[in-house]
Amino acid sequence: MSAGKAPGAPGTGKVPVVGARVDAAAPGAPSDRRAAPRRFVPRIAAGAVFALLIVVVAAVAAWPIYRSGSFLLLVGVGSVVGGAIAAVAWWRRWNAAIVAGVLAVTLVLVGVPLAVPARLGGVPELVRGLAELANGLVFAWKDLVTVELPVGSYRNLLVPALVVFLIGTCLVLLLAWRDDRAAYLAVPVALAMVSFGLFFGRTSVSAPFVLGPVTLYAPVETAIGVAGLLTCLLWLAWRTHDQRVRALQRAAASSGVRISRRPTGADRRRTVLGTGMVAGALIIAIAVVPYAARGADRDVLRSAVGPDIDLSAEVSPLAQYRSLFADDRAGDVLFRVEAASGALPERVRIATLDAYDGEVFRSGGEGAVDAGRFVRVPSALDAGEGDEVALTVEIGTWDEIWMPTAGRLRSVDFAGDRAASLSDRFYYNASAAAGVQTAGGGLAAGDSYVVHAVTPAASELESLKAPGSQEGVAAPDSLRAWMDQHATGSDGAELAGLVKLLRERGYLSHGLSEGESAPVWTQALGDYSFQPSASGHSLARIDTMFSRLLERESDPRAEASGNYVAAIGDDEQFAVAVALMARELGFPSRVVLGARLTTAEPELSVCDDGACRAEDLTAWTEVQAADGSWTAIDVTPQYRQSPSLDVTEQRDPENVTEVRPDTVEEVVPPDPTQEDSASDDQDEQQTALDLAWLWPFLRLGGIALLVLLIAFGPFLAIVWAKAARRRRRRRTGTPATQVAGGWDEYVDAAIDSRRPAGRTLTRSELAASFHTPAGADLAREADRAVFSPAAMSADDAERYWRAVDAERRELRREAGFWRAAGAAISLRSLLRPLKPEAGVRARSADQVRLAERGRRRAEPVRPTP
Repeated sequence: MSAGKAPGAPGTGKVPVVGARVDAAAPGAPSDRRAAPRRFVPRIAAGAVFALLIVVVAAVAAWPIYRSGSFLLLVGVGSVVGGAIAAVAWWRRWNAAIVAGVLAVTLVLVGVPLAVPARLGGVPELVRGLAELANGLVFAWKDLVTVELPVGSYRNLLVPALVVFLIGTCLVLLLAWRDDRAAYLAVPVALAMVSFGLFFGRTSVSAPFVLGPVTLYAPVETAIGVAGLLTCLLWLAWRTHDQRVRALQRAAASSGVRISRRPTGADRRRTVLGTGMVAGALIIAIAVVPYAARGADRDVLRSAVGPDIDLSAEVSPLAQYRSLFADDRAGDVLFRVEAASGALPERVRIATLDAYDGEVFRSGGEGAVDAGRFVRVPSALDAGEGDEVALTVEIGTWDEIWMPTAGRLRSVDFAGDRAASLSDRFYYNASAAAGVQTAGGGLAAGDSYVVHAVTPAASELESLKAPGSQEGVAAPDSLRAWMDQHATGSDGAELAGLVKLLRERGYLSHGLSEGESAPVWTQALGDYSFQPSASGHSLARIDTMFSRLLERESDPRAEASGNYVAAIGDDEQFAVAVALMARELGFPSRVVLGARLTTAEPELSVCDDGACRAEDLTAWTEVQAADGSWTAIDVTPQYRQSPSLDVTEQRDPENVTEVRPDTVEEVVPPDPTQEDSASDDQDEQQTALDLAWLWPFLRLGGIALLVLLIAFGPFLAIVWAKAARRRRRRRTGTPATQVAGGWDEYVDAAIDSRRPAGRTLTRSELAASFHTPAGADLAREADRAVFSPAAMSADDAERYWRAVDAERRELRREAGFWRAAGAAISLRSLLRPLKPEAGVRARSADQVRLAERGRRRAEPVRPTP
């Protein structure tokens, strides 16, 4: 070789290696890595197309979560910016730390405009937006599964989407553009981007797609999954094909043969087999899986995350209903309602109670009719069809968590000093059409908000069909007996007749005693005759009410006078009674506490001029029809006709004399020895060793041990794996094999200490690059053991391993404590690609055939000049 001509230069007769990488440590290589510019290669275009398709599929999957233009803007800008960062990082050869820093700065710069658009404004708003951005990076993922879908641009819930489409796009591109095995990590990242929309999405699947006799279940979810999986498979297939072609090109360039472009029979068989496997997987994914899971619930993250509040533990507002009519509270204005636009609705809902345990009606819990959850409300809800209403609610003395709303909520706008806190702590149950406010323990005087809702069209009770009630608490026998005596018709008509008769034979009373003067709540009833009634709505209280009805109806003087009034109580008892009757007839039922703004019945209380006082609050029953709609039933009893005070005529009870038998059984006293033995057993139990104190220590110790195992278990597993490998190398095989294993252990120790180890270097060159005292001697001894025909003894292998141990200690000493600890748990040597076992002098025929498999498509042609 003449001076000034490098290998592969024109005129040297050497064939250049296509695609060979320049080692920065090689002689003559440029010291600055950025000095060699990047070239555009096909894998760049393929990776870009792969990332673009994944972004589109991930956006379609996440669309049901947001359903807003802000989300589309975020996807477009975030993916473009992420792609630009990846392109610059690839071109300038940035390392991971620089890429992470640039992504962090970009996230801060674009975070507020894209993910928290509500905070665009002055400097104070931008500062709040940055705070919400930082908070969203940690907590928005949890908040996203506790807010009803779609969330739109609510608060900072777009932050997770920004992370997915900005950072995810950048990572997919950077990984897909790599030329080593790390490129395959782009597939898990891509599938994670698609899974974001599926895991954080809705709990129900899309409606079945019917095409003639074929029914495809969950078509949208199936299409998203198939599209994401097929995109990854196609990119992997192209990547594998490209790597194989480049490998053959390098082999052809170095060996002087030309690659045949004609596919062989093996290529055709491989293509057919791969296509068949993909087609079979798609058929199973599209047809079999959705069909098999058509009746199952879709479990996503929000399915397993319950609301932040447990209303079943709250005091039932129905149990507090009687206290609203106390003299010192009956006239208090709890809240005011005004029409923000249009007409006022008929009713204002406060609390929906759908679970009855025989004692108290509660909201949620075991036995609840509604399966909905109380979740935070985003910008808007899908309220369905109906008449749109908008009303302004201003809170007076109502200081409970139960929030007055109307119909099916679409959105709510809070005002006042606590607007942000009220918006953040408002929870709504769409199934129950009820909301709660937990900010500061509940609502407070001065709070105001505007409710935008939809009131569905009301159905006549007589026209309803019973869908069949779920199992629950059994109604009292007296209620069933009373229903059997008066039931006429069927379904809704039967229930309507029973409710009408119950209200006619009931009498309104909100108190147990009248006191020195007439109660305040009686002043609006006109000529009212007070009758005492007990509070509560347990089964015993309902049984007492219907027992009196049955007793009165069996009295001959009741028929003569036409006065059958006997059930005394208020909406608390009558709403529960109607709910139990509805369940007996097959109607799911619930009790609602609220107030009426308008009514067609003059005897029912309403809020005058929108001012709802404590004495205006009422309870009614709602029943569910076969079509899923709920119908309200007013249950307030009449107060015009007072119960009759006549005493029912009954015969004197007949006392039957019981004749005792002549014989009397003798009672045998207990055996004193048995009593003594029992006392002895108790003494033995008291003197037995009490080990109850040991359980808390064992439990705490077990928890601590589990935490330590989780924290340090992976590191201990790495140390154990290396120790097992070292023991196997030291004790397995002939002495020559043990020496070769010792050299491998020395190389692995150097690799874990971050010493560069080229794959093509000889042992002597490796030892020179490691710069250890005895490295050269170890290399010579290993070469002698592998290549020399002279036999080695066990003592020679043992001496060699002692030298290896000394070199390993020297490597740890030079690295320092912390780097030595990091080397002990490093995975660099464990993940190093496996090489042929050291000490093998010749390859077998099978190994030769495996090495030649990659050359099957190479055909010899005329020599390359």
